[in-house]
Amino acid sequence: MAAFTLAHNLLFAPTPPLKTLKPHQKPKPHNLTITATSISGRKLRAAVIGGGPAGSSAAEVLAAGGVETFLFERSPSTAKPCGGAIPLCMIDEFSIPLHLVDRHVTRMKIISPSNLTVDFGSRTLKSHEFIPMLRREVLDSFLRSRAQSNGAHFITGLVTDIEVPDFSSSKPYVIHHTINNRKQSLAVDLIVGADGANSRVAKIIDAGNYSCAIAFQERIKLPDEKMEYYHDLAEMYVGNDVSPDFYAWVFPKCDHVAVGTGTVCARQNIKVYQRGIRERVREKIKGGKVIKVEAHPIPEHPRPRRVRGRVALVGDAAGYVTKCSGEGIYFAAKSGRMCGEAIVKASEGGEKMISEEDLKREYLREWDRKYVNTFRFLDLLQRVFYGSNAGREALVELCGDEYVQRMTFDSYLYKKLAAGDRWGDVKLVLNTFGSLMRCKVLGREMETLKL
Repeated sequence: MAAFTLAHNLLFAPTPPLKTLKPHQKPKPHNLTITATSISGRKLRAAVIGGGPAGSSAAEVLAAGGVETFLFERSPSTAKPCGGAIPLCMIDEFSIPLHLVDRHVTRMKIISPSNLTVDFGSRTLKSHEFIPMLRREVLDSFLRSRAQSNGAHFITGLVTDIEVPDFSSSKPYVIHHTINNRKQSLAVDLIVGADGANSRVAKIIDAGNYSCAIAFQERIKLPDEKMEYYHDLAEMYVGNDVSPDFYAWVFPKCDHVAVGTGTVCARQNIKVYQRGIRERVREKIKGGKVIKVEAHPIPEHPRPRRVRGRVALVGDAAGYVTKCSGEGIYFAAKSGRMCGEAIVKASEGGEKMISEEDLKREYLREWDRKYVNTFRFLDLLQRVFYGSNAGREALVELCGDEYVQRMTFDSYLYKKLAAGDRWGDVKLVLNTFGSLMRCKVLGREMETLKL
């Protein structure tokens, strides 16, 4: 849709220069004139709905870039169920303090349906490399605080409704929300939807349906001697007993482990698969105490529509979770930052109104250019290797190859295509076909034994 013309008064005034708004405070209406490209007497005003990594990263960039920013989060004390692994490059790229990292994982084990176990990383990680493991409640709180310190107004409130004019209209969007059970409203120029897989913002722009997986995990506090086993170790389990189309995990946290699984094709059976992973690790977690149970939907692919009018989706709301690995934290924060940077650039530091075309050009096209092929490739890998126990056996067998491990870790840790060598790539292709052929036979034998 082409850029539209703004030619009337918006009824809201600049808010006081506070880091947060108290519950009783409410922006007072005031006549302000807006032309087609500039804003008179104030800065561009943005609402970011959702205070996870995507929303907080967007709010930080917007506020620092001159846009008057309001960050909504209904429940700051809770966090999305999440394995908590992030790529190493995120530490520097997003200035994450090392004291937030619970565990420096330097060893991984991948366990196949037949219990073939491969040590992944012990031979290939360099001395300074590790997989950072952290708790989402800790990371999210830090990112929200940083957004506030950059000037974002943080609102602890539930968004109950959003008034949306015709998407070609110049009228403001009105955010209706409750703070301490008191109804309030806020008019804004644009909205960044970072409110998760069940996004209210996505619904208001008719972003389209997408498949959702369900992730379920238990946080289990282990006896000291059991916890020591997971000091720097993470485990991934594959098999029809733990998930028909994904994997299960045991990831170490500060003083406990997260034991969980996920599936998209059989969500109603998620507790059956959780029992499956608990059975697989029964001896390793024996004596442990469940301290928290969590479940949450996870998008399986980007939404058909991620920008409409002056509304943009980021993070899980946009569907930015990779297949195969299920990684979402980095891509959430990255999409939020890229969206915020796009808005700051298009608005010239909050001085000009933006349009749908601006968001598509500066945010959406740049995102797709950088990452769409990554998402497609991981989707292909999941379909090839996660669809059957035979494929999973082949996957684990391939993971024992040192070349595969190096290429995987270089790509994951630094979020860029690893530089391989031609002969290594040829061998990898041959090994892949060989593993799939061998494991098809193994798979049939396993099914026969099961019958």
